[in-house]
Amino acid sequence: MEPNHLRMQLLSDDEMGSSKDWRKALRAQPAYRIVNRTIRGQTQFISIVAFIGLFVLIILYMFPRKGGSSGSVLRSSSYNYTYPLTSPIKTSSMHTFRIGVIADLDTNSRSDSDKNEWYSHFMRGYLSYSPTRHTVVVTWDRTSPIRLTTSYSHKGRGMELSELVVFDGRLLTFDDRTGLVFEIINDKAIPWVLLMDGDGKNTKGFKSEWATVKDEVLYVGSMGKEWTTPSGQLVNHNPQFVKTITTKGQVTHLNWVDEFKRLREVLGIYWPGYMIHESGVWSDVHRRWFFLPRRCSKEQYNESLDEHRGCSVLISTNEDLYDVKTTQILNSKPTRGFSSFKFIPSSEDQVIVALRTEELDGKTSTYITSFTIHGEVLLDDFYMSDLKYEGLEFI
Repeated sequence: MEPNHLRMQLLSDDEMGSSKDWRKALRAQPAYRIVNRTIRGQTQFISIVAFIGLFVLIILYMFPRKGGSSGSVLRSSSYNYTYPLTSPIKTSSMHTFRIGVIADLDTNSRSDSDKNEWYSHFMRGYLSYSPTRHTVVVTWDRTSPIRLTTSYSHKGRGMELSELVVFDGRLLTFDDRTGLVFEIINDKAIPWVLLMDGDGKNTKGFKSEWATVKDEVLYVGSMGKEWTTPSGQLVNHNPQFVKTITTKGQVTHLNWVDEFKRLREVLGIYWPGYMIHESGVWSDVHRRWFFLPRRCSKEQYNESLDEHRGCSVLISTNEDLYDVKTTQILNSKPTRGFSSFKFIPSSEDQVIVALRTEELDGKTSTYITSFTIHGEVLLDDFYMSDLKYEGLEFI
């Protein structure tokens, strides 16, 4: 064979070998193993991330974030901060606000014409505050108070309304007999939430006495005194619980037994002495709680003597209710005690307007007063009504 022809034959054989090697490499698909390892790596990574996430959720569930005595509640992202609900009229020397008060008629709340109806009175008026002259003037609408009715009752009693508060753009009131929280809509009382006594595991309604808003959550308290017999014998601690209510109506039960004890001990009151609360307000300005107790005594509770044990002291305390301070408020009538109060909105929480009620020998009466947090009286007790009004709010 000639040399040139032999070289061509050798080249042809080499090309054929290369072609076979190339086709064999394609059939081998080495990339498949690389992709497979990548998938396995991604799967392992995702599994690790999922495990860590699950572990974090378990930790959060087992060890929830704790707050102070006031509890820890989730905030709403759409809270309605409108307050008061009616825009005030303001000049350089006078601020005029719309106000409302709600009545607790006790056993007289049952309708005479309908045995299945209970009612209360909702009276409205105006409060004018002069920040320059440091004066407060209150006037009431000439029309008759609005009659709020319900068919809900507990053991033949209902609609004994003890407080009035604006929460999330709603005007709410509280029945201290049934435990119902009503929203006032178009001059009608619409049931919203039912509060049960003590820790919530009771058949009796919560004796709501005061309510306030703190960090977008509604706090509802009772009288803060141990439940006793008429002669002062201990029955239970249910009135020393406080309820929190979110904007969605979720209720939490807080045990404030120790907190209420600290509030009365600042006045040297120890069991069987007592302090009865019907008003409490949280101040965002001061980041403190404020209380105006209705009754206080170093002596054991006695139903008849209690009418003469009116309290006239402003108590303030920090968020955890440990740093407790007091300010004496002038009161010439020991038979009168505070039933509700609010800070005047434009006073930077320096000026209070409050209701004082009197229950004496089967008769009731209500007075309105105003003073600063330092005890300076701006409006002496001003007679309102022979009815007992226990709730006050800027509406």
